[in-house]
Amino acid sequence: MVKSRSKKLLLNTIFSVLLEIVTLISGLILPRLILETFGSDTNGLVNSITQFLAFVSFLELGVGAVVQSALYKPIANNNYEEISKIYSSAQRFFRKIAFFLVVYIVVLLFIYPVIVNSNFSFGYIDILIIVMSITSFSQYYFGIVNTLLLNSDQNNYIQYIISIVSMILNIIVCYIMIKLNFPIQVVKLVSSIVLIIKPLFLKLYVKKNYNINKKIKYDDEPIKQKWNGMAQHFAHIVLVNTDTIVLSVFSTLTNVSIYTIYNYIIIGVKNLLTSLTNGFLSLMGNLYARDEKKKLFDVFGYIEWFLHSITILLFGCTSILIVNFVKVYTLGITDADYIQPLFGVLITVANAIHCLRLPYNNLIKAAGHYKQTQNNFIIAMFINIIISIITVRVWGLIGVSIGTLIAMLYQTLWMSWYISKNIICWPLKNFYKQILVDSLIVIISGFLTYNIPMAAINYQSWLFLAIKVFSIWFFIEIVLNFIFYKEKMFVLLHKIKKNGKKNDKCNCSNI
Repeated sequence: MVKSRSKKLLLNTIFSVLLEIVTLISGLILPRLILETFGSDTNGLVNSITQFLAFVSFLELGVGAVVQSALYKPIANNNYEEISKIYSSAQRFFRKIAFFLVVYIVVLLFIYPVIVNSNFSFGYIDILIIVMSITSFSQYYFGIVNTLLLNSDQNNYIQYIISIVSMILNIIVCYIMIKLNFPIQVVKLVSSIVLIIKPLFLKLYVKKNYNINKKIKYDDEPIKQKWNGMAQHFAHIVLVNTDTIVLSVFSTLTNVSIYTIYNYIIIGVKNLLTSLTNGFLSLMGNLYARDEKKKLFDVFGYIEWFLHSITILLFGCTSILIVNFVKVYTLGITDADYIQPLFGVLITVANAIHCLRLPYNNLIKAAGHYKQTQNNFIIAMFINIIISIITVRVWGLIGVSIGTLIAMLYQTLWMSWYISKNIICWPLKNFYKQILVDSLIVIISGFLTYNIPMAAINYQSWLFLAIKVFSIWFFIEIVLNFIFYKEKMFVLLHKIKKNGKKNDKCNCSNI
């Protein structure tokens, strides 16, 4: 039986959130073990290599997002001939990416040990690069097209489930190996092998459940905007990886380690929030492909309000709590100064702004407006690069966070303007009102919570502090939303109440 759009949205949201929770746990457990066992420089080296390897996705040129957008309409129409053409074209492209990845790794083996500021030997670094690249290669060679196909069909939850399983297994295996004092290269090799489970499983799942003709012939390129996703992808690579790369080249691996500890926390919160948009993207894409403009307009209104509200709540609390958490997390680590309050606030604000732009960016993707929006992404890319390189020499960690913050602020404002003028005619006054409410919540809640002390440096005291901070932010947000968005709040309460009654009926029937 084919699942409804609302059913798929629910499944996608639930398992996406679960995946991000597991990812957050993994991002807290494994780096702490690496810090304790191998030190800050090794932790910085591992994360620096990770970001350099991520730059190979620059070759992807944003085609992944374009492929997903191109699949919405044929999937909605159950047109397997067109689906097969898009699938085959994308498969050929990503196989080429896998080949270029191998070439890039060979180049990296010679260049990276020279440009990075470290005391590690060439052999130590090169072996680490090789073993860490296995997962990236398997992703491009086996898994990425199957992931895009499932996402376009609103079956994201399939890949989320297998990701959760493989990640939990990876945490267990790495924990045991680090505790048994295996070298970091061996730990990362086994980790890469475990994570290959996902692309291999997805390959088998798609083969069994989708009637894809991989040998299909076509004359015209089925992915019409194959190269127009380039600017968006450039921006993604720059915004995600520039800070670590700039710190690796112009600063120290110790600063990279400090950055990544804060970034683990921020990215965990951000990914938890963005996981809520994964289902929204495919839903908006489906509505746009079916030309259900009125429904898309209404759905977008709730998505914008919901994501702004959640973003302000989660990142507002994070801005207050992050430094105290780092104090607890790095207790006993003395080879670097991890207490960086101003940096913690700036990187939190930068990523909060990134999340505030998600409803607009996702609507642009759902509509397939890649060519029309590429200049915005190019400008944001250069803003981030130029400001980060200039400021890192003066302010270090704070400098790179300023570059990202300004670039994301520019993109958010531009995207809100673009979708209002070119996609659904969303009134800009709605955006300005939302920003006003967001600002009021931040000012009032921040004033009430910024100076609450933590009783002791341990997880229990931090948890009590987090409960206090969250309760205050939540209360202020609820009050202000009832004042400014009464209708949306009553609709939300009605849906919660309605779902609660359904669950009660189900529970009664099972007794």
